[in-house]
Amino acid sequence: MTLRICTYNIHKGFSQFNRRMMVHELRERLRQLGTDIVFLQEVQGLHMGHARRHADWPSEPQHQFLARDIWPSAAYGGNAIYDHGHHGNAILSRYPIISTHNQDVSDHRFERRGLLHCEIRIAENRPPVHAVCVHLGLFAGSRRRQMEALARRMIELAPPDAPMIVAGDFNDWRNHAPRDLLSKLDLVEVFSPEGRPPRSYPSSFPMFRLDRIYVRGLTVEQCAVHCGPPWSRISDHAALTAEFRLPE
Repeated sequence: MTLRICTYNIHKGFSQFNRRMMVHELRERLRQLGTDIVFLQEVQGLHMGHARRHADWPSEPQHQFLARDIWPSAAYGGNAIYDHGHHGNAILSRYPIISTHNQDVSDHRFERRGLLHCEIRIAENRPPVHAVCVHLGLFAGSRRRQMEALARRMIELAPPDAPMIVAGDFNDWRNHAPRDLLSKLDLVEVFSPEGRPPRSYPSSFPMFRLDRIYVRGLTVEQCAVHCGPPWSRISDHAALTAEFRLPE
């Protein structure tokens, strides 16, 4: 049995520098990837200004609009809340999400961050997969404390042999942050067992290794970075996909 996933910072449904509203093309491109679980960052749950300015702005929250007809289970964690709306992380799944929790790990009041943790039932005779969607802070100290919070939560809630996927935008320009996280949770980086993530930002010509997929208890079959046209027209981040084989 295989499991195919994607992680993508969707930039609230707008292209780089907010030039164009791209949420409709984003939905079509995500569907073409044929994934079972999607980890999304910068998902717009509500924005009253965009709804007034754009006639084709979806009437429902972005995670519901993107999930419709393809991923029957969806979870959203609003992190940044303001007068005219809110945005955060989301997980879309073809399989039932049996529990969800959004943990506030904001390190200061100017940068709101959260960890969206879902348990996903892949099959009745298998333990649930623990899926965590992350979007970490811009400062090294914030990222370190946020990953310490992630490690504490997963050590407490997930059995040591439970399959786990941690994916999202780590904002880790120097690739320093995940060392303790990997050792504490027995995770591996799917693009490189040595822990060197792929280049994913900017999507037009990736230079920086910001977006990551880490797993435990799953065998990596293949992985890919989706950058350049048409992806670079949708978001300033590249999308990452990976396919895994589940244990017998």
